[in-house]
This record gives sequence, C-alpha cells and structure tokens, in this order.
Amino acid sequence: MKKKLTTVMFRGTKAQEEKLLAVIEKFRDTEGALMPVLQEAQEIYGYLPIEVQKIVAQGLNVSLEEVYGVVSFYSQFTLNPKGEVSVSVCMGTACYVKGANDILEKITKELGVGAGETSPDGKYSLDATRCIGACGLAPVITINNDVYGRLKADDIKGILEKYKN
Repeated sequence: MKKKLTTVMFRGTKAQEEKLLAVIEKFRDTEGALMPVLQEAQEIYGYLPIEVQKIVAQGLNVSLEEVYGVVSFYSQFTLNPKGEVSVSVCMGTACYVKGANDILEKITKELGVGAGETSPDGKYSLDATRCIGACGLAPVITINNDVYGRLKADDIKGILEKYKN
C-alpha cells in the first residue's frame, strides 16, 4: 500500500528540533542508527514530514533518499500527522473477507478523507492497516484506543457520531 503525502503545513517547534538533534547526537556513531532515530523522531513529532527527514539525513550524514526509503517502506512510520480522531480499518485477510473494504468506503464517505489522509482541519485521519490480530472480531476498526468489531457498514455512522464533538 503506497503512502500518500498530504499538504499540511509543518508546525514543528524549536523544542522538538532540539530533542531531535539530541537523539541524533546520541546515535551519531552507532551502526544502524537510522531506524532508532526515526522511531524517536516520530515520537517527538507524531509523524515524519520531509522537514524532519532532512534534519535526520543531515545529522546522520546519510542521503535524504535513504531516509525516505526507510520511512516509506516500514508501516510503523507515517508521513502524515494523525488527526485528533485517528481511525484505522484492519485490512488483514479475515477482516477483508468479512467486508472491511465496505467499512473503509463508508468511513471515507462519512469523514470525507481517504485512507492515508488527514482532514484539512486536523480533526480526522484514516488509515487502512495490516492485520491487528483481532481476527475473531472481523471486520475491525480502531478509533484512537477504542476497538470495534463484527461490524457492518451500517454501524459506522453511529460509531463515528461518538467522536464528532
């Protein structure tokens, strides 16, 4: 699944950049430093925009292409900020077979955002994820830390209403 870039203005702070530079310094001479630096960078910023990738590349003296290659390859990394309400639809085999695609389409219609996107106001983000290990509840979605299972597309509107405030 290809990751999409959305046009959200980067709003990193000086304090975040200082934390990132400290992380880079901590790992600078460590072999294989890129992964742990990117993991900590994502914890600091919540996602890995190009501005952060450039700082990491320069700090570790690696190419921006290498950094982007790692960020775009591993599903643990995200190029987009998460919304205040983060919705994930499991697209693993069990969920897919039991209608996850219909669930994803219904959420897209209700929220006006596609998979891998965040609404312009930052309220909602939607991801289509790999198996989350809740196959017995298929199809499954998570909204922030809440898990909903055994869903039908008709259930979605009511569930999303809880998060509209």
